[in-house]
Amino acid sequence: MISVVDKKPTSFDEFVDWYPENSENRYELRRGVVIKMPKPKGKHSRLAGDLAYELGALIRQAQQPYFIPKECIVKVSNDTGYEPDIIVLDEDAIAHEPRWEKGSIITSGQSIKLAVEVVSTNWRDDYLFKLADYEALGIQEYWIADYLGIGGRRYIGSPKQPTFTVCTLIEGEYELTQYRRNETVLSNTFPTFSMTVNQIFQQG
Repeated sequence: MISVVDKKPTSFDEFVDWYPENSENRYELRRGVVIKMPKPKGKHSRLAGDLAYELGALIRQAQQPYFIPKECIVKVSNDTGYEPDIIVLDEDAIAHEPRWEKGSIITSGQSIKLAVEVVSTNWRDDYLFKLADYEALGIQEYWIADYLGIGGRRYIGSPKQPTFTVCTLIEGEYELTQYRRNETVLSNTFPTFSMTVNQIFQQG
């Protein structure tokens, strides 16, 4: 369950200055509105952790110049900033990020190899707002892990079922590929990734 912290227009810099340290919650800024988002718990937390572990292993095996930070805020615009559940950054591109060292803030889509969101009750954020914003920022790949199958029917079809969506940036627009059950997820960023949806979601 998400809630609005402050309805007055807030800029990204004001949001960063306000952000409380050691909070039990996560916060994001969407169109100037500060949103409180409880930290992932239970299966949501485990799924994100396990997937980050798998991606980290692939990075080490391939000796790619990528890394997965513990915390990171993506500045989408002057009034919008997100904290993805998982984000894979390009080590080489970080040198050109002016706000990384002092604030763990990313401002360029070129620095991001992959963003991952695990869907919860606020599914519209992941399928609607973040998809559009990550696309506009130029993030090469975006994964939506809908392990509960609760996204809108226009996104995951009918009947609803657990769905893993891979959004790949092609000529400035995302092309969406959806995977279910025992289908193996394919990724341009991680071509050796070979998990099925059931394996990712730890189902039957």
